[in-house]
Amino acid sequence: MLTLTANAAQAIRSLTEGAPEPAQSGIRIASSGDDASSLTLSLATAPEPADAVVESEGARVYLDPVAATVLDDKSLDAGSDDQGAVSFLVTERAG
Repeated sequence: MLTLTANAAQAIRSLTEGAPEPAQSGIRIASSGDDASSLTLSLATAPEPADAVVESEGARVYLDPVAATVLDDKSLDAGSDDQGAVSFLVTERAG
């Protein structure tokens, strides 16, 4: 299952704290059509029925079935640029 770094968890909490339902809000990673090589990330107020849910340090990530398979052995990290724009990076999970 996808893991989250502390940076990613903090970034997700920051993005969702102003959402209408912050207790259930998270980010959703989904495949674009049938193409497993192209994933999209969006804010979500709740998971879709078939989504896998990853929770870490109060942050939630919802994964559609294709994304859950593609990201099964990966880690999600986050950082920000000089203007404060958040970017997410998928990396190979260590160990």
